[in-house]
Amino acid sequence: MNTEIKNAIQAADSEAQYDESAKRLLAQKYVLAHILVRTVEEFQGMEIEKVVSLIEGDPYISKIPVASGLTNKDRNVEGKRIVGLNTEAGERNEGLVRFDIIFYVRMRNGLAQMIINVEAQKDEPGSYQILNRAIFYVSRLISSQKERDFVKSNYNDIKTVYSIWVCMNMPENSMCHIHLTKEDLLGKHNWKGNLNLLNIVMIGLTNALPQRHNEYGLHRLLSAMFSSELSQQQKMKIMEQEYHIPMEESFKEEVSIMCNLSQGIKEAGIAEGRKAGIAEGQQREIEKVILNMHKKGYSLEQIMDATELEEIELKSMIKKLK
Repeated sequence: MNTEIKNAIQAADSEAQYDESAKRLLAQKYVLAHILVRTVEEFQGMEIEKVVSLIEGDPYISKIPVASGLTNKDRNVEGKRIVGLNTEAGERNEGLVRFDIIFYVRMRNGLAQMIINVEAQKDEPGSYQILNRAIFYVSRLISSQKERDFVKSNYNDIKTVYSIWVCMNMPENSMCHIHLTKEDLLGKHNWKGNLNLLNIVMIGLTNALPQRHNEYGLHRLLSAMFSSELSQQQKMKIMEQEYHIPMEESFKEEVSIMCNLSQGIKEAGIAEGRKAGIAEGQQREIEKVILNMHKKGYSLEQIMDATELEEIELKSMIKKLK
């Protein structure tokens, strides 16, 4: 196999493993509790341990399909039709876009539930506007509740949903809450309903680790987790001493895996950059030779012999360099 292709495949595999490791770290209940306390009004001011106790079961990681008709699955239990989240990982669902992390959490009263989705992005995508994707996801979190969390026309049973996006490599640390608001255009009729059902939270992280400051508490935790500059020991020290996250063996192992993958990706990036720099330098030298020969009156054939370029390519380059 071509070395460049092999390296590209290995790099892509490392990045895919890094993504999955990042999701598993984010899905740790203590980490999720810190996120909820900082982003969801219902949990603001609560003790982290209390919020952890309200998170139901184990969060689903890269299991639940986003696509309409595939988020839920019917089951027959003792002759009764039960609709739940589709957690099948069979081949027929392979290649589907899935929610990174999704889970139910009970509210302060211990009875009502919310549905929380957390998404991790290495950077802000260039091929589409990320907020449009977030709107699509939060809409699916609402519409997929039909037959699972409410039936028929019982729309009062719709659960509040949050789609929380953690975007790395951003120009500044930021956080915003996007939600529905009511604007009266004529009259002031009080329409009944819950405007708080649909929520998007966008969290932007820079590459730099923020100083210890309450305002940047969540950003410091997430930045430490995903940093490619901090060692495993430094990360665990911040998480354990500043955020009181229990360092269980499984958690330590996940941090170690991500540190190793992060270092591998970083080294591959440096090597690729060095190689690209050499190629760019060589290209500039060739262009310099072509321009000098052209100015001194050498024919196209002579320049083609010297540079081993095709006539069409050479003419295009001379036109660009003039």
